[in-house]
Amino acid sequence: MAGRINDDDVKAVRDAVPIDAVVSEYLQLRSAGGGNLKGLCPFHDEKSPSFQVSPSKGLFHCFGCQEGGDTIAFVMKIDHLSFSETVERLAAQTGITLRYEEGGYNPAGQRGERTRLVEAHKIAAQFYAEQLSGAEAETGRKFLAERGFDQAAAEHFGVGYSPVGWDHLTRYLRGKGFTDKELLLSGLSQDGRRGPIDRFRGRLMWPIRDISGEVVGFGARKLRDDDNGPKYLNTPETAIYKKSQVLYGVDLAKKDIAKASRAVVVEGYTDVMACHLAGVTTAIATCGTAFGGDHIKILRRLLMDNGSARVIFTFDGDAAGQKAALRAFEDDQKFAAETYIAIAPDNMDPCELRLAKGDEAVQDLVEPRTPLFEFAIRQIVSRYDLETPAGRGAALDEAAPIVARIKNGSSQHEVAVQLAGILGILDTQFVVKRVSQVARWARDRGGRGPAGPAAARPGAPSYETRAAVAPSGPALNLRNPVHSTERELLKLALQRPELVSPAFDAYGADEFTAPPYAMVRQCIDDAGGAEQGVSDSREYLARVLEAVPDDSVRKLVTELAVEVFRGKTIDELYAGHHLVQVRVRAVDRRIQDIASTLTRLASSGDPERYAAVQNDLWVLQQYGQALRTRGADAL
Repeated sequence: MAGRINDDDVKAVRDAVPIDAVVSEYLQLRSAGGGNLKGLCPFHDEKSPSFQVSPSKGLFHCFGCQEGGDTIAFVMKIDHLSFSETVERLAAQTGITLRYEEGGYNPAGQRGERTRLVEAHKIAAQFYAEQLSGAEAETGRKFLAERGFDQAAAEHFGVGYSPVGWDHLTRYLRGKGFTDKELLLSGLSQDGRRGPIDRFRGRLMWPIRDISGEVVGFGARKLRDDDNGPKYLNTPETAIYKKSQVLYGVDLAKKDIAKASRAVVVEGYTDVMACHLAGVTTAIATCGTAFGGDHIKILRRLLMDNGSARVIFTFDGDAAGQKAALRAFEDDQKFAAETYIAIAPDNMDPCELRLAKGDEAVQDLVEPRTPLFEFAIRQIVSRYDLETPAGRGAALDEAAPIVARIKNGSSQHEVAVQLAGILGILDTQFVVKRVSQVARWARDRGGRGPAGPAAARPGAPSYETRAAVAPSGPALNLRNPVHSTERELLKLALQRPELVSPAFDAYGADEFTAPPYAMVRQCIDDAGGAEQGVSDSREYLARVLEAVPDDSVRKLVTELAVEVFRGKTIDELYAGHHLVQVRVRAVDRRIQDIASTLTRLASSGDPERYAAVQNDLWVLQQYGQALRTRGADAL
């Protein structure tokens, strides 16, 4: 057995590696005040950062799951290493030579299993990279050159070549002191008739690194016609490689992802290379598996789950790409980030696009344009004739269960409203009610989802025979600009009533689209209006709180009364902007309602009523135009 690591050496390692530098390799850290840093805990799921790091003390602690300790404890926990393996890894990074109390220097063969497997992959990556310059690898170099990658690009990404022979790498690693058992456990070798042989032969090799930068696996691309294996062959599941938990390129992209609060998810190794070389250095890809929950956890820690973060998925426009988009949409609610989809012209992937049109075309491709939920829903409803009521109803029946799977009530409401617009259904609240109904059915069935199309339920109102329903449930998603503006106006009415009075008091509760916000507006009205707060704000807020109907509204009122404003300068101009925006949107909604009424009246044979409603429409359109051109002066 190897001896115990000298205590002084352990202390030297601990002192030599700043804890904030180590933790930053795995998640984004921001100032928490008092010299501390904070981030999303990597040891449990959370939406608000409760994980704190104290660089001066060399400690971390999560106030959510209570994990804590020093640098060594952090690495042990996050990478599932033993104490000795952790110290050895950190010592190697800092150039510290370790001493062992019993038995002198630790023989390589006695180190921890994970450390040995990682070391084998590191040596293998160097071996493959060296082979790429040999005569046998000409087909590999040609493959790269045809896709716009030169020698410098190959070196930057560590691309290599595995020789055609049966056991070139196996013999090389044996010479470095690795046992056959270690080679098989690593996935670099596999059983042959006469012992271990190379798993990868005659292929172009991409080293797959974990978020800390260590090589844990390989992706191998077929080059020869006589190779009967799959086009891409990946390392099998091992003690250090779990394909659902790694993202190709994350070691290179992580700092830029954290800095820009943006990640671009592509489909292959060459797409990652093309994006990075084109200046899109936040690109990453999965490794032979669909983008899933564990991948989301990695990105969430890097993005810090702030509301301005963006994740852009690039998928092919073919059936497989559409299927991948729908899978990603199902996990969309796990992000606080906004999610988008990008599809290149002619369904080209980023690598092909860079070759055909250059770096700028790749940069333009990943600029967020189409929200992922919108793309997913449009794919679903594209099979229906939306020009007919029956077609719209059938499309709603298929799309509603998809939207109903969104667990967050605010996001579900927002997407349901968008669905109504995509389908061309003017009665938005009917669609919201239908989605909520389907979600309720799914919950009643134990979360198994609806049994079939929403319309198959007895008693469910069809699109053609629906009755108007009142909105229910919260819709407080601040990513929705409508709700964000309404929220800000209510904060002004509660915190700075002098800036919005008396105009605010002329606003009806129906001008607020989120039901909870409408209820707060009604409470302000019941308390005598915002004008009451100009002279005595304390008494005014007390009256508003007295008017609340229940604890949920009370909590919302107190939250709005203390929440920081989104703007930097809070003055009459800022207040006027929000007054106008809320009113303009209310006018636009009323115009849409009247336009729908006119459509129905056109065939009713009542010209007098039609003329009267048409006049109402003209008046509202003029008012809307005045608000847009004159701003608060038109209120």
